[in-house]
Amino acid sequence: MAKQKHKTNCNHCDDLNKKQSQVSRSQEIFSLFGGNKRVLTTASGVSFLIGLILVWVFGQKDIATWFYYLSIVTGGYFVLKDALKGLFSQKFLNINFLVTVAAFGAIYINQLAEAAAVVFFFSLAEMFEDFGIERSRRALEALVKKSPQIAILKNGNKVSVGKVKVNDVVIVRPGDLVPLDGVVIKGSSAVDEATITGESVPKDKLKGDIVFASTLNQNGYLEIKVTKVSRDSTFAKIVKLVEQAQASRAPAQEFIDRFAKYYTPTVVVVAIMITIIPPLFFGADFNDWLYRALVLLVIACPCALVISTPVSIASAIGGASKKGVLIKGGRFLEALSKIKAVAFDKTRTLTLGEPYVSDVVTFNGYSEEEVLADAAGIEKFSSHPLAKAILDFVQEKGITPHAMDNFQNVAGKGGKATCLVCSDIEHCVGNLKLIEDHGVSTKEILQKTESLEKEGKTVVLISEGKQVMGALAISDKIRPQASQTIKKLKRLGIRSVMLTGDNQYAADFVAKTLRLNKVYASLLPDEKLTKIEEMKQEFGSVAMVGDGVNDAPSLATATVGIAIGVDGADVAIETADIALMNNNLLNIPYSLNLGKKTMATIKQNITAALGVKAVFLLLAIFGFTHLEYAIGADSGVAILVVLNSLRLFHFEKG
Repeated sequence: MAKQKHKTNCNHCDDLNKKQSQVSRSQEIFSLFGGNKRVLTTASGVSFLIGLILVWVFGQKDIATWFYYLSIVTGGYFVLKDALKGLFSQKFLNINFLVTVAAFGAIYINQLAEAAAVVFFFSLAEMFEDFGIERSRRALEALVKKSPQIAILKNGNKVSVGKVKVNDVVIVRPGDLVPLDGVVIKGSSAVDEATITGESVPKDKLKGDIVFASTLNQNGYLEIKVTKVSRDSTFAKIVKLVEQAQASRAPAQEFIDRFAKYYTPTVVVVAIMITIIPPLFFGADFNDWLYRALVLLVIACPCALVISTPVSIASAIGGASKKGVLIKGGRFLEALSKIKAVAFDKTRTLTLGEPYVSDVVTFNGYSEEEVLADAAGIEKFSSHPLAKAILDFVQEKGITPHAMDNFQNVAGKGGKATCLVCSDIEHCVGNLKLIEDHGVSTKEILQKTESLEKEGKTVVLISEGKQVMGALAISDKIRPQASQTIKKLKRLGIRSVMLTGDNQYAADFVAKTLRLNKVYASLLPDEKLTKIEEMKQEFGSVAMVGDGVNDAPSLATATVGIAIGVDGADVAIETADIALMNNNLLNIPYSLNLGKKTMATIKQNITAALGVKAVFLLLAIFGFTHLEYAIGADSGVAILVVLNSLRLFHFEKG
């Protein structure tokens, strides 16, 4: 049933269901012929360790042989599989091929421990590279599940959104998701459009106003004339944008693969030459030089080099997780080290998305207590989202709301009621339009209202009879760490930009307060994505920080997508490359510094591994070293590499 609903929802669901079926079939075949890579790698490591203990502690070489073979088989399954794939592709001499040849060579010269070590360490490195992939694959599926499945037609029939046509009329009850893009033809309500525009304050919708699919109708009854079918809705476009962005993102090519492109064929050619040339041209013993060639292959297998990158990455990711930073893979650490600009969403990213009363202004001799008591008295009858902010503020002040009677909701403007404390005089609470209809708006009131709105605040006016009593300014709290985060980014030479669906006044006020470099307001999701692409052209590497469904395409398109995790939409967390689970923005400069430190550590590890490898390769070619010495040196470097990498686990610099 779920698949059928998805098919009627949007065209992308057909592809998604096919992909899911293909994955399921692949997993069945995979389980028959090899099982899980993590399980096999663990089995290889345990078998290798048991073999070493049996030899070193108990001297049981014969029994240890079986454990070495088990380690080679379990750890080498995927290595051999990828090596065989290379036979039918352009990457014939890849690193998997070298590891396979080295392992068979070690077995041939009866160095089973070395063969098991080569296979296990390489399999371990490969396992690290798969870190976090499964979660990111579910991003598109999670996004599709956010879309409405059912629409209620005006005649009361419930149908799949895929069957609704343009010009059909659907009804939306309080608490329901708007099923399709359309125009309100009857009713009024406050609609939370955060999933589409990112605006923190719900918008009042009246007859003639446009509404978007997947936005939340909060408190009123609406009849909507459909203007777009399901596959063409704004929300469906977001699904498509995420799908395209993920498909176009090429995975970063790891250093090992680039190195192996030249290193592997060189080693193989040298080994062949060592085997053939001395016996053929100089009459040397073939078995002697074959042994030297096999020793060369075993020594050449870059164990320390292979683990240098994944151990560093695993350590960095583990340390970051302690601070509430979830990094989904090593390539994002490398990308973090190159970031030149960070784009921020505003609502619930730089701000908390929690409306509160920031200013109380009085007019015509009224006291603050009188203004708040009257406002709370009327707002007690209202279900508007801003009413809660006003009532909470009045409660904190310890003020008792005035008793009101005959409350009337004025659609799109506010509410009015008769005050029982003030001799049955009519009071109004709402926007400027409502007050002008019922009172006198002076130049002073207009100037103050405009001034507050330019600070990005929503103004609620209170009147008594024909007089304006006062005004309440409703604002959104800026996150406590936002200012310090922007300062740290500036010290790193990184530019800060805001991309928001909120209005220009609200965006400008936050940008000015935090001293951002640039701000772009009133952006829809596709416009945000366009800005990210423009920034990538200008700066090269760009990070995007956001929380909502509307941010998902931008998070996927940016070089690195960073999601505000705890309060963020699931799809943003799934789509993003990094999730800040504790909502601490200071973890952004921390992550950027961690990326730089990780890449520096990897370079140190690679230099040490290659240096030792080069020395012993030369010694092996001329027969000046034994296999056990070379393996011992490589193991020693591997230990140093691990210790150096583990320092990243305790990295603290932000």
